[in-house]
Amino acid sequence: MNLLSIQSHVAYGHVGNAAATFPLQRLGIEVWPIHTVQFSNHTGYGQWRGRVFDADVIGELVQGIDERGVLGACDGVLSGYMGSAEIGAAILDAVARVKSANPAAQYCCDPVIGDVGRGVFVRPGIPEFMAERAVPVADIITPNQFELEHLSGRPIATLRDALAAVEALQASGPQAVLVTSLHVQETPAQAIDIIACDDNGRWRVRTPHLPLQVNGAGDAIAALFFGHYLEDGLAGDATARAVSSIFGILNRTLEAGSGEILLVEAQDEIMQPTHLFKAEPV
Repeated sequence: MNLLSIQSHVAYGHVGNAAATFPLQRLGIEVWPIHTVQFSNHTGYGQWRGRVFDADVIGELVQGIDERGVLGACDGVLSGYMGSAEIGAAILDAVARVKSANPAAQYCCDPVIGDVGRGVFVRPGIPEFMAERAVPVADIITPNQFELEHLSGRPIATLRDALAAVEALQASGPQAVLVTSLHVQETPAQAIDIIACDDNGRWRVRTPHLPLQVNGAGDAIAALFFGHYLEDGLAGDATARAVSSIFGILNRTLEAGSGEILLVEAQDEIMQPTHLFKAEPV
């Protein structure tokens, strides 16, 4: 399997492509990464160096790949944080080019907008771009609870609210939706829910809530879910496998007291998770 992953990148730590590429490769998936930015570290440190690439670079790189005659072998496109609406437009152009070469290819969009407690943290224009252009053309989206509320325009307090919001987004285009970091009335205080919905059903995976604040987990789980989902087309199974792996990696990160997610050190969790969580129909 071959995937084109268009995201930010950091030299130190794991966010964007630095969080998505290795887990996919560990699954045996060939990844063609295109970086939208190259930073020394993620911006959560408050200080970083590097640069944002011009949107035209994305088109140039995709064209170069196309000139190798391999776009027809690309099974999907994964996108994450978009530094600007112009970069977003270039990503959608890349998706169109891949799908022209391989109509069976799928597009997984992680619609990065913000998070509970932080609010919107992307540049102006990005939330509108996600809602109006990216989500409608995506086959799969992986919002967190805040992003699900923002994109659907619906407040989410219960599981029923969350499922209704998912249905509203599915009606706009995506066939499959993975909602991460969900905490509603039905969620126990020390737990976190992840739900996945597609044409075949709706599932929930519940894990203990880990007292940990690290970046990159959302990027990694979106990548793993996409990889597993393309492999067998089962949203519940893909969610359970992805969540089990990320929980194991985060638990190892917590035990080590690391400020960066230990994707490499805990890589065995990708293939053989210590904790196996099941997906239950909802």
